[in-house]
Amino acid sequence: MQEELTELYSKRKKEIKKRLREFRNVSPEEYFYEMAYCILTPQTSAVNAEKAVTNLMKHGFRERDIDPLPYLYCKDYYIRFHHTKAKRLRALKTVIASVHGFLLDEKISAFEKRELLIAYVPGYGLKEATHFLRNIGKNESLAILDRHILRNLYTYGAISAIPENIPKKTYYRIENQFKEFAENVGIPLDELDLLFWSLETGIILK
Repeated sequence: MQEELTELYSKRKKEIKKRLREFRNVSPEEYFYEMAYCILTPQTSAVNAEKAVTNLMKHGFRERDIDPLPYLYCKDYYIRFHHTKAKRLRALKTVIASVHGFLLDEKISAFEKRELLIAYVPGYGLKEATHFLRNIGKNESLAILDRHILRNLYTYGAISAIPENIPKKTYYRIENQFKEFAENVGIPLDELDLLFWSLETGIILK
């Protein structure tokens, strides 16, 4: 099956690398809405989360004192747990300055930044914090262990079972297994992550 994976990678390699370059080119001015996007994605499709963020940007949520709740659902999309996520978006405004400070500090590792994001950003766990760091090109091969990734890691034999819950210790263990698997198949982890996403969705999303 690893040969099959390598073949699929060769077909999508160019597009995957292009997407990763786009992540690395995200400017600090865009961090707020990327953080908001990762607040919205749990239990919600990436497409719907993107639509909601676009709507929030359109109405100047970051600059204006407006309630984000009405922008989290409409006839075109729906964000699950929108009441809770609206509260988290409002709270994000109060911590964004502090978050910018450590995100731009090159002396702080990606692992440390992930821990700080979890501490500062409402609603962020390991998965959400890593997702955000990946989307701004600063995850340094930390892994986003969502259901799509876990399913593919199991399918290709990188893990022996898909856990029902992922406490921190389990997350770190599977993350290391993912890194080892990526090394064994000769595909950089960040690129393999996007390949797995594309196998699930048919497109290379963020």
